[in-house]
Amino acid sequence: MSSKLKLTLACGDYEIVRALKEGVVQPDGIELTILTKMDSSTRHWRFLRNQEFDVAELSSSSYLLARDQGMLFEAIPVFLHRRFRHGFAFINTQKGINSPKDLIGRKIGVKSYQVSAIVWLRGILEHEYGVPHRSIEWYSEIDEDVEFVPPADLKLTRLPHDKSVEDMLVKGELDAVLHPDLIEPFIQKDPRVARLFKDYKNDELNYFRRTEIFPIMHVMGLRRELVEKYPWVPVELYKAFDAAKKAGMQRMENPRIAPLAWYREAWEEQEEVLGSDPWEYGLSDRNRHNLETLVQYSHEQGLMKRRMPLEELFLEVTQGRKRGGFRI
Repeated sequence: MSSKLKLTLACGDYEIVRALKEGVVQPDGIELTILTKMDSSTRHWRFLRNQEFDVAELSSSSYLLARDQGMLFEAIPVFLHRRFRHGFAFINTQKGINSPKDLIGRKIGVKSYQVSAIVWLRGILEHEYGVPHRSIEWYSEIDEDVEFVPPADLKLTRLPHDKSVEDMLVKGELDAVLHPDLIEPFIQKDPRVARLFKDYKNDELNYFRRTEIFPIMHVMGLRRELVEKYPWVPVELYKAFDAAKKAGMQRMENPRIAPLAWYREAWEEQEEVLGSDPWEYGLSDRNRHNLETLVQYSHEQGLMKRRMPLEELFLEVTQGRKRGGFRI
């Protein structure tokens, strides 16, 4: 019978967690039951609303709201999901929208207002392209991970259950949609739907070169009760996630892994632009800038009452200066 602490982890089925899922990497003193078959939105809701898991990959913006409202969660600086966002702004092609500034005064749909992808996109539109988020009429489709009271000057409408922002975009009831994923009308090549940023990859490359931000979508959340009872758990989990990422990146460096003709070239391009470890964990200078920007956007967009410092938001996972490399 195992004497290890049994914990439940809910996360995405990523290459950088494969070694954890398959047991090649195991956190010291912990036996994990890993759940990977939920979509992100469901996982975040079940963790934040019901605390169904001990540890969960979690929307970074929803985590900020939860902490701002005093909810009993903590996080470690493990970022399983990042994504550039310019390619996920969609427009109705019949509305005369040719540039980001054409969105000012328009009706824009979102899956939910607080989802990380949308917080990033609103912040990028406002700070990089001069589109104030309060100039927009916002329409959200699903309930939020964490309920909040919108500022009085924010024009935000929750759609009824029978309405879909994707259908409303196609019908012209909305001018644009910002979304975490590719939307179905775009996938089906509906001529009424197009990307706002036609050359989105170059826009994302230029954004990174200006800001050095590869947007962090998710953090790793823990129930505070768990941390208080077992204060050693965050460090051991962090070490295990980091080891799993290293194993995953090493495996993916092999061009035979993926059925893509120019896979190796894409890998080398990523390394040239983003550096050798674009998925870096911890509070490095680059990650701090990334997260502090998200905190700024969340505060500006009425999701947080105050701009919380990162030391308050993330648990300490270092083991002291120059420790961790001695012989056991």
